[in-house]
Order: sequence, then C-alpha cells, then structure tokens
Amino acid sequence: MKKTIKYIFIFFLFVYIIPVFLTKKKPQNNNNEAKTENVQTQDVTIDENTSFNYKDFATIKLYHKKNDEIEELPLDKYLFGVVSAEIPANYNIEALKAQAIAARTYTIYQIKNSKGKHDNADICDDYACCQAWISKEDRMERWNENEKEENWEKIKKAVTETAGLIVTYNGNPIDAFFHSNSGGTTEMASNVWGGENYPYLQSVETSGENEYSEYSSEVEISKTELIKKLKEKHPEVNINFNEKDSIKITEYTESGRVRNIKFGNVELSGTETRSLLGLKSTNFSVEIGNEKINFHVLGYGHGVGLSQTGADSLAKQGYNYEQILKHYYSGVEITNI
Repeated sequence: MKKTIKYIFIFFLFVYIIPVFLTKKKPQNNNNEAKTENVQTQDVTIDENTSFNYKDFATIKLYHKKNDEIEELPLDKYLFGVVSAEIPANYNIEALKAQAIAARTYTIYQIKNSKGKHDNADICDDYACCQAWISKEDRMERWNENEKEENWEKIKKAVTETAGLIVTYNGNPIDAFFHSNSGGTTEMASNVWGGENYPYLQSVETSGENEYSEYSSEVEISKTELIKKLKEKHPEVNINFNEKDSIKITEYTESGRVRNIKFGNVELSGTETRSLLGLKSTNFSVEIGNEKINFHVLGYGHGVGLSQTGADSLAKQGYNYEQILKHYYSGVEITNI
C-alpha cells in the first residue's frame, strides 16, 4: 500500500508540480505600444532590392528650382540622384560610398537646421544653394550607352550599402560640405563664409590630387576686361598697371588660399574675386603681362570638407569610406540615423 501511494505521489510530482516551476509565464503585450512600435519600425521600400528603416526621415520633399515644383521622394532614392550628379561614377566605390554618406548627412542636417529655407520643401536641387540632383532618366541619357547600366548599379550600390549611415560630431549630424578638388589642402569654413569655425571642418592635406584634371586651371583676362568686371561691383576701382604692386595679394588663409587681394585702390576678399572672375577656387596666384593678367588656380570648389578627387585618391591607396570621411571631417563618428 505504501509503495502504491509513493508511486502516485511521484507521478503527480513529475506531471503537475515540477512543470509549474519550470515554465515561465510570458508577459502580455500592451496593444497600443505594439501598434506604435510597428509604425516606428516600418521599412520604407526604395526599389526592388533596397530598404532601410529611416523613421523620421523616411521621405524628403525636394524643390525643383527649374519648374518650381516640390517632389516627395524616399531618402535613398533621392540620394541616387545626388550621388550620380555630384561625383563621377568611375571613381572608386569607397569614394562613392563616402560621398553617399556625406550627402545623406548634409540632407539630414538641412532638414533639422534649415526649416523654412525652401518654404514647404526640405532641400532643393540647385548645387549653388544645396546639393546637385539629377533624375535617373536624365542621368542615363548623359552617360555612354555601353556604361550607363553599370554606372547606375554602382551608384545604387554606394547608397544602399551605406544605408542609414551619417557623419556625427558629439552625437549630432554635421554640416557635411564637400567639393571637387582641394588643391592638396582643404579650407576651414570660416575662411569661406565667415562666422563659426566648425571643429570638424579643419584644414587637412591629401596626396594624389594633382593627378586629376580638376587640380589646376588658368584664367587669362585682358587688363581692360579685368577692370570692366571689377567695376560691375566696384565702380570706384582704379588700377595703374605701371605700378609694381598694381595687383597684390595682401593676405593668405592658413591653407594657402587668398584671403584678400588688392586691385589698385580696392581690396577684395579671395571669395569675391573668385566669383567676379570665374576662378575655380581661391587658391590662386597672379601674373601680370603686357596686355593680359594670368590667374594660376589650384583646386576646384570652396575647398571645405570632403574632397571628391581626394576621396578617390585615398580609396586607391586602400582607404575605406569610414577612413576617408574621418580624414576630411575631424573628430567625427559614422553612426546610424
């Protein structure tokens, strides 16, 4: 009898009592929280093989300056148009990835910090105002027939394989300026636009940029035409070319660019001189001839931030996109939005 009771007790112990202690009760989900979480983590499809959870930056409103219209686009689809407009597709893929991240960062920065700049739009397609953009159809028409498909896939690869990545400083997206060629040394933002000197936009050197066509250029202008152009903004200008220092660079920036230059009785900044005379950068020297003035120019663009030819040069030397970005933007991190 005792054995029977013992067997019954063991049976109940293993079948009913022990499982109670071994089984964890599953917590119940709050329906409202689940719905909210589902909305926040919903992926935004870019095309047939690309998606990323952008949450607050799922789409951007792009202002087309030419036809005065606003188009709403998924962020990375917009970046296809930016990268294909801003940098040659035959550059190294790591340089294209660096450009894609810089362009994404610049876009997010504009959305967060430039409210009202374009009324109801986040950003425009004018390179002189924001960053360049071109539609896939227009871009494909401009590429050679035998390379356009490969080029487009390469652009998509650069954007999609860096999806969600931006450049941050102290946890915030940076104002990620970029340009074509630094002439070997980049410029600090304050020397171009004045105001704040961003800690992440310092002057850095890059080897290999002299191998690109954008590295050097010349502008030759007659003395008569020079005075005419200057008088458009400074009618009081008077230059006596018989004087030794009729044209004289009076001050350089830390990177060797022209900060100020004197034309006769008028002193201009390097940036204004570049604009008035159509120079490719403010890194120039002046040679006065008998009838003409020669401006010898190094680099292409404002020189601030990422140099595109420099990025390609570094990529050829074995740098990846993160190393390229950290070379041009000081003290930054590459993080997800």
